Amino acid sequence: MTLTELRYIVTLAQCNHFGQAADRCNVTQPTLSIAVKKLEGELGVNIFERSKSNVQLTPIGQQIVDQSRRVLEEASTIKDIAKSGMNQLNTPLHVGAIFTIGPYLFPHFIPPLQKSTPNMPLIIEESYTSTLRKRLKSGEVDVILISLPFSEPDILVQPLYDESFVLLIPKNHPLTTKKEIEQTDLDNENVLMMGEGHCFRDQVIEALPNINRNDSPQASIRTMTEGSSIETLCHMVASGLGITVLPESAAIGARERNSALETRPFAGLSPSRTTALAWRTSFPRHKAVDALRTAILSSTLNGTTKS
Repeated sequence: MTLTELRYIVTLAQCNHFGQAADRCNVTQPTLSIAVKKLEGELGVNIFERSKSNVQLTPIGQQIVDQSRRVLEEASTIKDIAKSGMNQLNTPLHVGAIFTIGPYLFPHFIPPLQKSTPNMPLIIEESYTSTLRKRLKSGEVDVILISLPFSEPDILVQPLYDESFVLLIPKNHPLTTKKEIEQTDLDNENVLMMGEGHCFRDQVIEALPNINRNDSPQASIRTMTEGSSIETLCHMVASGLGITVLPESAAIGARERNSALETRPFAGLSPSRTTALAWRTSFPRHKAVDALRTAILSSTLNGTTKS
């Protein structure tokens, strides 16, 4: 049984005439007749009653033709789905980002992405790197924005931009008198940090190895308080609870929103991070990934340089 044979019997049921049905199907009458006979033989029933003047459906034939119509409609739907897949910019793109990237990058690239791909809905979410890694591998998200290093089998990773870490301090803090910050300037300061699970926390600890995660008298740099988000840390700094190290894009935004805050770069080779795009090697919508990458690279995010 083939779709072609089903199409033949549906057309024959419409025309009630072998010659007319053959013309509609662009085949010869003997070809159509043989195909119908073959299908009847396979099913073991007569689909049509034949006479010299016309062709009529048998009762069981009517049921078979009705079902054949439904099958052909579903087959047509499969083609439509395939066409939609060919146009990779017509279906939702699910994008995940880590907490320290999403809030500062989404507002910049979403408008140009929507302009270039108006028919592609965007679903966004924020989470930890470990969670996004699992969701990407399982196919629950299509693309993720993470901080390097990031390595996973069957996952493609492309760097997007670099940004330095800077110090965020209250406007009345003694360190505002310095143009650049040495690591030793942080001795005995209360350095506020992200909580456990944030990769940015680990990057700061690696960049500033003297930081101790507890308020220990043996630590050169003391950490008094931890925050659940960058916004929380910014409010803490503005309230005079301490100082913090942030990605420059986040620090600039905080400073612009709150006149009680100032930023200072680190002296010498400043600690930094690289933001990257990651997606499965098997993900078929390459045009969607390209559109996302282009939108990100075309946006202006203060404090960053393209990788």
